[in-house]
Amino acid sequence: MRRVIGFWMGMIMSLALQAATSPVSLPLWPGQPPGETEALGEERDTTDEKSHTVAGRRVMRLAPVGRPTLTLYPAPADKNTGVTVMVCPGGAYHILAWDLEGTEVAEWLNGIGVNAVVLKYRVPIRKNRERWEAPLEDAQRAMGLVRARAREWNLDPQRVGVLGFSAGAHLCAVLSSRNAARHYAVVDEADKQSCRPDFTVLVYPAYLTVSKTNDAIAPELTISSNLPPTFLVQTQDDAVRVENSVYYYLALKKAGVPVEMHLYPKGGHGYGLRATDNPVTQWPRRVEEWLRAGGWLK
Repeated sequence: MRRVIGFWMGMIMSLALQAATSPVSLPLWPGQPPGETEALGEERDTTDEKSHTVAGRRVMRLAPVGRPTLTLYPAPADKNTGVTVMVCPGGAYHILAWDLEGTEVAEWLNGIGVNAVVLKYRVPIRKNRERWEAPLEDAQRAMGLVRARAREWNLDPQRVGVLGFSAGAHLCAVLSSRNAARHYAVVDEADKQSCRPDFTVLVYPAYLTVSKTNDAIAPELTISSNLPPTFLVQTQDDAVRVENSVYYYLALKKAGVPVEMHLYPKGGHGYGLRATDNPVTQWPRRVEEWLRAGGWLK
């Protein structure tokens, strides 16, 4: 009898743990997202046999996205530090590199005890709107929802950061800059939560500067001492231009924002976490060290 009871208790605990660490997806908006007027068609993986691979593996490229969501990937209970990172995949604001710069990143974060929230924001660019406007609304809304559910999800609302790639890194920079007020009409109590990230990680960022104006900081980015501590990583041979990181770093430094930058000679663009012979693919270790040194990852 004791063996039977012990067996079922073990099964119950195992199922509870599995449920506690299973991904949880939520729609960002209770109805139609703000400003949406046109039907976009069915969301799908747009990758085909002609699409380039990364480290020998295909990439899931989602588009169009008309119903944005957030998906929580909780860290294992025995590792959970309470830290949460909202992950913003890139894709030039046309698609989302969903696995390469989303779900694979969540797996890595979980492995170091960090809860991950993968943001599925609206793409492609909406007509008559700046490329970042609809995604910024989604990012602000998502940060509010994460903090509103912090107790329910066992998260620390004062240790919620963002990590983005390429266009997703630009989105994280815009969110870090524009968080004093919502860019949409308040929906509910979640929108009364702060949408300012506690820290920001930008991996091969795009659009941070304007090359035609001597790499001036992009006009949508307001640089001030209120920006969160920031981590930058990029390569010299990045076709998106390493100047994005260099001049952004200098602007943050001048404003007194704590900022760390790692530049590598080669590696190109769009490698995600997939390991190659290029040392730049060791950037996740540098980020983990930075999080520990900053006191977020305890």
